[in-house]
Amino acid sequence: MDVARTFFCVITVLFVIVCERFLALAAFSQSLDSDFTFTLPAGRKECFYQTMKKDASLEIEYQVLDGAGLDIDFYISSPSGQILYSDQHKSDGMHTIETEEGDYMFCFDNMFSTVSEKLIFFELILDNMDGDEEPDDWKEYVHGTDMLDMKLEDIMYTINNVKARLGKSVQIQTVLRAFEARDRNLQESNYYRVNFWSVVNLVVMMLVSGVQVYLVRSLFEDKRKIRT
Repeated sequence: MDVARTFFCVITVLFVIVCERFLALAAFSQSLDSDFTFTLPAGRKECFYQTMKKDASLEIEYQVLDGAGLDIDFYISSPSGQILYSDQHKSDGMHTIETEEGDYMFCFDNMFSTVSEKLIFFELILDNMDGDEEPDDWKEYVHGTDMLDMKLEDIMYTINNVKARLGKSVQIQTVLRAFEARDRNLQESNYYRVNFWSVVNLVVMMLVSGVQVYLVRSLFEDKRKIRT
């Protein structure tokens, strides 16, 4: 009974510590990811705003998925109104900013296009958004570590490392899906274009053939009138 009771106590302590470890994750710096796809009409400009904290990190990546030329104008400005990055007629781009406190504005400009609308995908990655908390606050959640011979710092490092790698994998998969969507739209556009010009060429060839047959027959026709 004593052995079973001791084993049960050890299992209970391990379970409590693991639960506290997951609660402690909230005290660590986490990255927030979000993505959005929208249609930008011709001759229009669309702007978005993101509130950031001081000493945080803002990463934005965008791609033009569909539309003539697959290009767009893009710029991002700081809370003071200073233009930080500006792209002209680009199909994709990625920028990383060490932020200050305030609202950042990033805009997609399709004013140069008078006919074609653009399908645009962009993704935001926000890091260090909980910078007001001390990095060692998680230790307040840990109790009873003296009775177990384990390194909780190493466990937390491993958990955070795995979490960061999984987040990066999700980000890469999202970007690859955007590339796939753009390539598919481009292939479908080329497919319809090839079919259209093939039909045009076929019609022109038939017309030319008809004209040639008519001209050849007209050469051998005897148009002289025979009087009897």
